Amino acid sequence: MDIKKSIEELVDKIKNDKELRDNFTKDPVATVEKLLGVDLPEEQINQIVDAIKAKISLDKISSFFQK
Repeated sequence: MDIKKSIEELVDKIKNDKELRDNFTKDPVATVEKLLGVDLPEEQINQIVDAIKAKISLDKISSFFQK
């Protein structure tokens, strides 16, 4: 599994789907596990969730400065 590629794909899915965004906001671990289709150890899934949150935050900041 290419984690970096998976994170990018998950970020795109979450950003472009309101229901997924809402689910991710409410329960990020369950949402990511469902999207990945695997049950990862808590340490690994938390790292992925943190990476997704960071990427979404950076994208929001970037869009703010582009305006």
